[in-house]
Parts: sequence; C-alpha cells; structure tokens
Amino acid sequence: MMISKFNIVLFEPEIPQNTGNIARLCACTGARLYLVGKLGFSLTEKHLKRAGLDYWDSVEILKYDNLNDLKSEFPDSKFYYLTTKSKEIYTNRKFKSGDFFVFGPETRGIPESILNENKDYAITIPMEEGQRSLNLSNSVAIVLYEAIRQNG
Repeated sequence: MMISKFNIVLFEPEIPQNTGNIARLCACTGARLYLVGKLGFSLTEKHLKRAGLDYWDSVEILKYDNLNDLKSEFPDSKFYYLTTKSKEIYTNRKFKSGDFFVFGPETRGIPESILNENKDYAITIPMEEGQRSLNLSNSVAIVLYEAIRQNG
C-alpha cells in the first residue's frame, strides 16, 4: 500500500527511545524524519538503535542545524507546529502530502519565539485539563495517522 509522504520534524529531541520509536513509525508510513538543532543524545546511542529495531535502513533521516535552513529548502510547504499552547485542534486542519509536522523537545516543547512567528500553523492534540503533555512518539503517531487518514 502506498501512503502519502509526510515529514516529521523533531526540534531538539532529548530522549533517544522516543526518536527511535518515531524513526520506526516513519519507516512504516513512508514519512521522512528530520532532526533539527542540538540533539540530547548521540545518533549511535544504543537506546535509540534498540527502539528503532531493524527499521533503520527503511527510514530517511535528515539532520539540520536549525529550523530556518529546513524551511528555506521547502518554501512552498506547510509547516505545522504541535503545541499545548494552541486552541486549534489538529483535526480541524486539512493536511496534504508534503506537509511538515514540527514537534519540540520533550521537556520544553517548541520555543515561544517559534510559535509566535507561526501562530497560524500552531495546532494541538486535545487532552484533559491540567495535564502537561502526551508522550512525543504518541503525539507524532496521532497526528501522522490523521494526515494519512485524510489523504486516503
């Protein structure tokens, strides 16, 4: 089955197991994985490799020093920013093949400065009042599979 191509961006990810799980998800869905900024682990980290199992040859992973370099390479693409600081629910958007979904570091989320520059594209996954956030790899799966569902 051919699935529409989407792009997952992890901005300064901190936990290797989450990134490994997300790499495996990207391999299974055909999504590209972009790692942006300073990583909280080495790409040779054993927990990263173990979480991704034997899917590493099936995922396209690209590394960028900063988000602006990535965005300038894809000026016609839409970048959506997942955050708990938005009221716009992700299911209210119509995603298209080629869209980028940006997720922030596990302990801090996407910096306010980036969210302020892109507030029209800040979206959220609803959750119970008073809860801080979902696990990063779960959040990526929720949004990516909604985008795939929308695109048949």
